[in-house]
Amino acid sequence: MAYATQITTGSHSGLSARFSLLLTNFRAGIARRKVYTQTLRELGSLSNRELADLGLNRSIIRRVAYQAAYEA
Repeated sequence: MAYATQITTGSHSGLSARFSLLLTNFRAGIARRKVYTQTLRELGSLSNRELADLGLNRSIIRRVAYQAAYEA
């Protein structure tokens, strides 16, 4: 009597999972960078008076944009 056994090591599924995670992280990074640049552009276009109304000044625009994209 003969037995047939199928053994799968999961190496292909592990590789595809890693690639999928890498692709997901890459897309998330692009989305974060887009939020950063859009926020930076919008805040940079405001006048000093408008920034003061928001409680901001020009020296902290980059920090606010960074927080909006990467720390939220």
